[in-house]
Amino acid sequence: QVQLVESGGGSVQAGGSLRLSCQASRYRGGGICMGWSRQVPGKEREGVASIYFFTAHTGDTIVQYADSVKGRFTISADNAKNMVYLQMDSLRPDDSAMYYCVTGPRGPCRPTVEWTQWGQGTQVTVSS
Repeated sequence: QVQLVESGGGSVQAGGSLRLSCQASRYRGGGICMGWSRQVPGKEREGVASIYFFTAHTGDTIVQYADSVKGRFTISADNAKNMVYLQMDSLRPDDSAMYYCVTGPRGPCRPTVEWTQWGQGTQVTVSS
């Protein structure tokens, strides 16, 4: 079981930026899929972004995004530190949600996959 701890949430005005961080207890190696998902109370969870690591050494990855965040959000990772990041730019009020770092996909690595391991979440609030 991988432990996931998110940080970096907060309140920002529309058009602003936030950077979320996720510390994973371990994921060194290749063939790892991680991501970010978000949820608003009363609504379904939405997969936001995913990152697949081919190997631990070259840093080769495949990243994918939900259409709702494409061009505004960037997922990245620092393999040496077991960290995954989500840079969120041009934030909108409808980006407000609890954001979760996720891993353990049941299926191909992509934002909409069913994730089995979740962090505790970090709240993002965007005001207009």
